[in-house]
Parts: sequence; structure tokens; C-alpha cells
Amino acid sequence: MKYTGTELEFFASAVNWKMYIGRQLSPYIFGDVLDVGAGIGATTPFLYNGRVRSWTCLEPDTKLAKNLEDRRKPLGGSIVPRITTGVLPNLGQDYHFDSILYIDVLEHIEDDRGELQQAAAYLNPNGTLVVLAPAHAMLFSEFDRALGHYRRYSLSTLRRISPIGVQAEKSFYMDSLGFLVSLSNWWILHQAAPTQHQILLWDRMIVPLSRITDRLTARRTGKSVVTVWRKFGAE
Repeated sequence: MKYTGTELEFFASAVNWKMYIGRQLSPYIFGDVLDVGAGIGATTPFLYNGRVRSWTCLEPDTKLAKNLEDRRKPLGGSIVPRITTGVLPNLGQDYHFDSILYIDVLEHIEDDRGELQQAAAYLNPNGTLVVLAPAHAMLFSEFDRALGHYRRYSLSTLRRISPIGVQAEKSFYMDSLGFLVSLSNWWILHQAAPTQHQILLWDRMIVPLSRITDRLTARRTGKSVVTVWRKFGAE
């Protein structure tokens, strides 16, 4: 898995979006956490909460992993992220986690079903597998292709790749107004990629409004889709 272009740098400035993600996913992030495809680490501080015991960043891109190592600092108290370069099998079989996160990562992986099945094997009983990904195949664009995305998802397509041994606990969309903006761009402007100015405008104006409209629409649509699975068993 490789990141191309300036996706990570562009969206690093989307602070309101990252805060919104953190609030929505916080109930499902706890204990020993594995952050798959951590990138440049810009989202990690927003995902951390006081119930986290340890945090491992798994990054397959060697340059990004080196950047993570160089910029590593405590997330909270004395919790310093562990940085591992590679993919899940590089972790070995001795590691297990309470929460495994794929935040805008699964769309970069060709064998997404196989990836999630591997991830489920690293979960402790009662652990959570959390996926946030771009939504709606109809919005797939040249920008997605340039970034190395294989697909966009819906609630149903994520359910179809559910790993064995886990149960879907929560599924919802986020950023309902962002979806309308993206749809307008696809239909009218035909713009291949957003500019930095557009990303800042979306983050500062659209995301705060989406936090309201998402509740009003019961999170039935949005630019991003979330599914949380929980592993069978009790603590």
C-alpha cells in the first residue's frame, strides 16, 4: 500500500473533521490500540482518549514510518506510540489488540476482505474493529484513482466483507452536507481533485453544519461511512 500525491498533507489541516471523527469513534477505541496505515500521524491525536493503554502505529510506507518515528511524541501522559513498518503479518503472532483502526485506509487495499480477516485474528475477545472509509461508489473519481483508491464503500458493501468471528455492532454515515458538495462537484464541476482552499472551506464551514444535519438525517447518508465490528467473547 502506497500513498500518492498530497492526500495526507492536504487533509492534515482538516482539524474540525478529525475532531468530529474522534468524538464519533471514541466509544469504540480503548485498551491496546493498533492504528493501521497511520500515515503522517495527523489523525492519531484526535483518536486517542483516556481509556487507551497503548498505541501502535502500523505503516507500510517506509518514508512515512520514518517520519512517524522522527515526530513521535506522547499522546497523553506517558503513552508514546510504538511505530512498526510493514503490514499485519510483520507484527508476528504474539501481539493482540483491543481496538484495530482503519481510518481512510481500507480503500487503499486491494484484498480488503482478506485484510479484515487478518485483522480480526489480532483482536482480543470483546475487541473492536473500526473502519472509516470514503462512501458511495457513484462518487469514485480520478482523484480516488490518483490516490490509489480501489473503491468507495456503502453500509452494504462493508457488511459483505465482514470477517468471520466478529459481529457488526454499529454502522453509519458521516458528513451529509459534504456528500451533497461532492455530488455537486461530480455532477457540475467535474473537478478531479480539491484544492487546499476547498479543503479548508469544507472543514471550517461544511463539517460543523454536517454535525447538525447528520443527527437530523439519522446518519443515513454522508461522504464517509463507518462500520464497527466486535469480536465474539467476553472480557
